[in-house]
Amino acid sequence: MSGVSGRVLVVDDNKVIRQLIRVNLELEGFEVVTAADGAECLDVVHRVCPDVVTLDVVMPRLDGIKTAERLRADPRTSHLPVAIISACGEHEAAGGAASGVDAFLAKPFEPSELVRVVRQLMHRERREQRREATGPDGGEEPAAAADVRQGTDERPQRQDASVRLDPTAR
Repeated sequence: MSGVSGRVLVVDDNKVIRQLIRVNLELEGFEVVTAADGAECLDVVHRVCPDVVTLDVVMPRLDGIKTAERLRADPRTSHLPVAIISACGEHEAAGGAASGVDAFLAKPFEPSELVRVVRQLMHRERREQRREATGPDGGEEPAAAADVRQGTDERPQRQDASVRLDPTAR
């Protein structure tokens, strides 16, 4: 599919929220695959090979925190950037950080913030893939990826109160 920015696996038990996230990301050129809960996420993640995974926290069968823990524990998915998108508060965000979650976006959220978080995680994932392919000193980073980085830390930085990014995760 030409013009696609990357593939995102969106996991939320609320069909309306899944569709809202899907539409906003597709409008920005992302390919989106959805799952209704953590168990379904773990079933499809290896088939769809996403670049980023977004997880709600409160879901039936397997919640977002436990799903993130299982993604981190599996060597095939441990590298995937994971964002929690949830109406849950600081306690759940802290649990997500302990599980290796890379970003937290509070519901309700602005569509532009959703897109920004996904793009930042996508760019970080691609930088890490290039680094693995070329080694730590494998050449210069393209300008487009370098422009996304905030400060000297390569992990996305918190820019406002609605997005909490953990620079110590992973």
